[in-house]
Amino acid sequence: MMKKEKAVVVFSGGQDSTTCLFWAMERFEEVEAVTFDYNQRHSLEIECAQKIAKELGITHHILDMSLLNQLAPNALTRSDIAVEDGEDGELPSTFVPGRNLLFLSFAGVLASQIGAKHIVTGVCETDFSGYPDCRDVFIKSLNVTLNLSMDQSFVIDTPLMWLNKEETWELADQLGAFDFVREKTLTCYNGIISDGCGECPACKLRKKGLDDYVSRRQVLK
Repeated sequence: MMKKEKAVVVFSGGQDSTTCLFWAMERFEEVEAVTFDYNQRHSLEIECAQKIAKELGITHHILDMSLLNQLAPNALTRSDIAVEDGEDGELPSTFVPGRNLLFLSFAGVLASQIGAKHIVTGVCETDFSGYPDCRDVFIKSLNVTLNLSMDQSFVIDTPLMWLNKEETWELADQLGAFDFVREKTLTCYNGIISDGCGECPACKLRKKGLDDYVSRRQVLK
């Protein structure tokens, strides 16, 4: 049942945030999206988010977060840094320190300006690559901090928090967005829309989840 409330979705144009956008559209009377430009490796990410928002008729905000690029050089902000998984307990080279802290904080400021109570983000502790700012405990802590800092009663919604990639594909299917998410989103670290390059960590995770879900769906049929 749709709530007569407004939500802002932290939106990158990727599989997870697009699934969250459809999730929010089903549940809230009004939905807007916010994308952060931090001079990420592929400007195509922002273009993809713009196209999706336009196609879905969603008001779309793009905020300049270029300072994050200056402060936190990593594989997502520097083309000369290789995309690599973390080894021996180290974080992957794609980890951007403070990214979700800053993104959700600015999303909170935007939410206060547009009258949105809900902030929706696609962070996930199940398939989170070890990123500390994707953990449920961090989200709950930040939710309290945002509410105290602005004397508001925001709710940070994390519909994917306890889902693996297979279950995220299933949710997209339940929302009637399976083909849309598969064909129009950008998850690939090499900037290739849809099924991507097939070689980077993000593509491998996405493909495994997709294959697992498609196989299970065929069995159920």
